Amino acid sequence: MQTRLVAYEALTAVQRQQASAIEVHPEQLPFCGDMYCALNSLLAKPSPGVKGFALLADDIPVAFLLLKRPPCLPHWADAHSATLHAFQVDRRQQGRGFGKACLQILPTAAIETWPQIKALELSVDTDNVAAMGLYLGAGWVDSGEAYKGRVGYERKLKWVFGRGDPSLL
Repeated sequence: MQTRLVAYEALTAVQRQQASAIEVHPEQLPFCGDMYCALNSLLAKPSPGVKGFALLADDIPVAFLLLKRPPCLPHWADAHSATLHAFQVDRRQQGRGFGKACLQILPTAAIETWPQIKALELSVDTDNVAAMGLYLGAGWVDSGEAYKGRVGYERKLKWVFGRGDPSLL
C-alpha cells in the first residue's frame, strides 16, 4: 500500500468528501476533536498560518492533521516552529501503521511548506497514553514542559530538524 501526505487544497473533490468522513473513536474526541471542527478551522477563516494535510493510502484519505504557524500559533509554541493539531486517523483504519507513517512523512511536508521553521511542536494530554507512545516512538522528544490544558495536563513534544538538541530552540 502506498501512502503519501498531501496538502488539503490538492485533494480532489471526492478525496475532500472522503476526508470529511474521517472519524475517530469517541474516547479520542476530547484529545483531537472531530473532522468538522478541524475543517472549520482550516476553511472558515483561511490563513497562511494554517495548513491542512491528509494522509492518502492508495489515494484514499485515512488521516488528517493541521499545521499552524504565526499568527496562529498557540501560547506554548516557539515562534520558529510549526505546531501539529487535530491529528486524526480514521477509526476504521487505526492499528494499520497510518499514524506512524504520517509522522514519518510530516517533517518533510512541513519544511517544504515553511522552509524557515526550525522544529515541529505538539501538545499532548498526559492521559492520552496511545498518542504519547506514538509520538515518542516516532522520534518526538518530550521537552519536559507541562501545563494545564483544556482536558488535563499537557506535555509539549518537539521534532527538531537535523535531530539537534531540542533544548537549543
